[in-house]
Amino acid sequence: MTSTRTATARFVATHTVLTLDARHPYVAKSLVDAQDMHRTVMSGFRGWVEDGDPTARSQMGVLSTWSVDLKAAALVLVVQSRVPGDWGRIPRNALTGRPHTITVDRTIRTGDVLGFRTVVNPTRSRPSGRPAEEKVRGTRVPHTTPEHVKNWFLRRLQAEGEPATSEDGVARIGATADPDALGIRMLPTVTSPAPHKGLRVARAEIRGSLTVTDPETLVGVLSNGLGHARAYSCGLVLTR
Repeated sequence: MTSTRTATARFVATHTVLTLDARHPYVAKSLVDAQDMHRTVMSGFRGWVEDGDPTARSQMGVLSTWSVDLKAAALVLVVQSRVPGDWGRIPRNALTGRPHTITVDRTIRTGDVLGFRTVVNPTRSRPSGRPAEEKVRGTRVPHTTPEHVKNWFLRRLQAEGEPATSEDGVARIGATADPDALGIRMLPTVTSPAPHKGLRVARAEIRGSLTVTDPETLVGVLSNGLGHARAYSCGLVLTR
């Protein structure tokens, strides 16, 4: 069978960096409410799809990640999208500077080495205990230690010649990495009060270098994100 895997793939997206005053009530609410942070991110993309469309985020390719410097009272929010954002709905005095937007247009080749950072929601499925023929989905539970997060990520690496999906159904990322060179840091869980009571998103940061083995698959991950909770600032893979 002849392989149709391509040696190059092109990644195009818009990246916007917003620096906000963490003491401003608008920003402080987003820090304590994951659903409010989601609304802040999506406020930049009104009008591109019908209001209330449940697939709006994925259609526009909106992914985000954020970090906070409590000493400097600064929240840095990075937003990726397929369409340009309009950040005029964020209160002007909540921003400490103008949003910085760039267009990323990059050709990725087999063998390229890319430094990366991502914040993920690493989870596993706990069996339901019901008979297999009932096809009852298990409960998703978070990994809570760096070693378990590392193993979660290693399962998604893709050696040269391997398919984009493993035999047990795990979607791979089109690249390999040195396990010993990965940096793993557990981050605080984010939550949301009523009416989203019970929403808890476990998070971990992964840093390291990727060696590209399948550019098309990797571009899919860069474009669409990695893992669950992509609406809650998880899954964006930033490379350099």
